Amino acid sequence: MDGAQDGGAQGGPVQDSDSFKLKFCTVCASNQNRSMEAHLQLSSLFPTLSFGTGSLVRLPGPSISQPNVYPFNSVSYNSMYEELFSKDPKLYRANGLLNMLDRNRNIKWGPERWQDWRIGVPRISKAASGGGERFKDDKGAKGTEAGVVDVVITCEERCWDAVVEDLHHRGAPLNRPVHVFNVDIKDNHEEALVGGKAILDLAARLNEAAALEREKSGERGFDEGRVEARVGFDERVPEILGEWQERWPALPALWTLAWF
Repeated sequence: MDGAQDGGAQGGPVQDSDSFKLKFCTVCASNQNRSMEAHLQLSSLFPTLSFGTGSLVRLPGPSISQPNVYPFNSVSYNSMYEELFSKDPKLYRANGLLNMLDRNRNIKWGPERWQDWRIGVPRISKAASGGGERFKDDKGAKGTEAGVVDVVITCEERCWDAVVEDLHHRGAPLNRPVHVFNVDIKDNHEEALVGGKAILDLAARLNEAAALEREKSGERGFDEGRVEARVGFDERVPEILGEWQERWPALPALWTLAWF
């Protein structure tokens, strides 16, 4: 691991539990590995959602031509875990899928698709399995109930492209700014762990700047996403990203300001 990366996250960011918190969203292709590791790490400090941008959830199978394929939004991580365990526990423990799904089922109910997300709609729908509110036990759910975030962080450039294109097609009905980053992370368990630490570091730096700018511009306007209240924070983001990139040079990053 790069020494600069180690130092960048050394000791981990410290966040007052009662202080202001930006809301984050992490995105990868299947909402399984990279976005979920980042979701886990961010949710220790910040309100967090996560999504995938693929057409289906795809997991490795017994061969390249036999992947395990699931729909988004309707199959839980627990169901996937139990199915793969029943098929071949030795194989799926050896390739890390059972450990990954065990982690995921302790973070949230199941994989969600970005393109199906109803932005700005309260997240109180019922689980497909019935009984209880679907999102109330998700890690990081507190603070995300209104269905909006301040920052989206994708883990692959094609996912960043998909998110930015989707936001453009939605037409910004809320007229609310959202910063969209890409942190390019290789899709394996080891790199996902490192990438999650890097994303948490970026989130902490962004939140620190946002809290200062919120004090200057007024809490209500900032929290409501008003353009005039957020401009000071928006202007600081490129510098924050540049400094972060120096600490994490092995993780190429992209950024744009978009709109909900």
